[in-house]
Amino acid sequence: MSPAHQEAAVQEGILRRQSTRESAARTYARALPIVPVRARGMTIEGADGRRYLDCLSGAGTLALGHNHPVVLEAIRQVLDSGAPLHVLDLATPVKDDFTSELFRTLPPGLAERARIQFCGPAGTDAVEAALKLVRAATGRDGMLAFTGAYHGMTAGALEVSGAAPSVRVARLPYPQDYRCPFGLGGQGGAELSARWTENLIDDTKSGVPAPAGMILEPVQGEGGVLPAPDGWLRRMREITAARGIPLIVDEVQTGVGRTGAFWAVEHSGIVPDVMVLSKAIGGSLPLAVVVYRDDLDLWPPGAHAGTFRGNQLAMAAGAATLAYVREHGLAERAATLGARMLAQLRSLAVDHPCVGEVRGRGLMIGVELVDAGCDRDRLEDTIEAEIEHGPRADASDGLPPTARPRPPAPELAATVQRECLRRGLIVELGGRHSSVVRLLPPLTITDEQASAVLDRLADALAAAARHDHG
Repeated sequence: MSPAHQEAAVQEGILRRQSTRESAARTYARALPIVPVRARGMTIEGADGRRYLDCLSGAGTLALGHNHPVVLEAIRQVLDSGAPLHVLDLATPVKDDFTSELFRTLPPGLAERARIQFCGPAGTDAVEAALKLVRAATGRDGMLAFTGAYHGMTAGALEVSGAAPSVRVARLPYPQDYRCPFGLGGQGGAELSARWTENLIDDTKSGVPAPAGMILEPVQGEGGVLPAPDGWLRRMREITAARGIPLIVDEVQTGVGRTGAFWAVEHSGIVPDVMVLSKAIGGSLPLAVVVYRDDLDLWPPGAHAGTFRGNQLAMAAGAATLAYVREHGLAERAATLGARMLAQLRSLAVDHPCVGEVRGRGLMIGVELVDAGCDRDRLEDTIEAEIEHGPRADASDGLPPTARPRPPAPELAATVQRECLRRGLIVELGGRHSSVVRLLPPLTITDEQASAVLDRLADALAAAARHDHG
């Protein structure tokens, strides 16, 4: 057997054993049947010898890509120092360095009076802590959250996420252009969203009592890469501040330069009461914290605890990552390169009617795929109906069929993902119907790698469209 066949056999064996041993709840492994054995920067090498450009980046965790030298050196220094690796929430020099670097990056209005709570290692635990914090501080229970949100998989985090099966949460419309719930998009849609929110809170017969807080993402990731308009975010800050409602901003995926600013709230200039942070702040290792205004710090000792709050390796790797992003201007780099990639993708979309919308901010990019044939079918059906029966008296939304958003195409998106993988490109899917191809490359991506990503995606899109048409 040739070396290539041996490598392929090893990979197939590992994948087969995973499928028989691991939970049915596994996710990424289903769409990405690879076995990573080496990685550096943006490149992953599988057990079968194939190489891939990684535009998933640990679901946005790897701000500096895989195994960045500054991260590895920070980890080695802790390992070689003889320092304890497990310390619960005791003070250590490593923790002090991490906290100092984190506070150095925070929005000034928050940093000058901030407190930090180290949580369990996942972002969802930090969300739970944030919800618990504002409930303890206000003495109220309910929460305001948004359609399309994703805040984690534990009970409280799921309640404030868009797919919650049962809730004690009031759900508000999140502004978007392509599938605006009000049929407007743009500034008009965002304004109606803000008015709806304000009315719901102030209407004594809305059925929504005074909430303990509002939680939102400045860019919805799992919701389909939907950037919130800056003006709308400022309105949410004004509405909550005027009514004494703490504003929680979930920066788990948007933080550490991802959107073209160190923290996504900086685009709008708002200062939230609470920020939930995880993913990139651990420099590729598990770490999650909540940073909040000192006057909310009213909970008693032990109100939120966890055995693995003191991950020294993650704090060292995180401090190194935060400093590197700050010192090397990677947020600004993400803004420049992200704008260029968005423009190129929108140009590509002109020739691909299956692309409904290209959107994003910085290096957080989404391409929504839609049913390219539905416009023609819908227009023909409308014309035939009006010829036979005349114009509808109850007339729909006032938009011609070709102006309405087309139905999502999840099967096409899955095909694009597979075609990308065949071409050595790892991408993620998201959105309401898993019809949005998501790009989350590391902030260290080069111009050459960005061009390769777009070329491979364009080729995969063309191949998938041909397959879909056939």
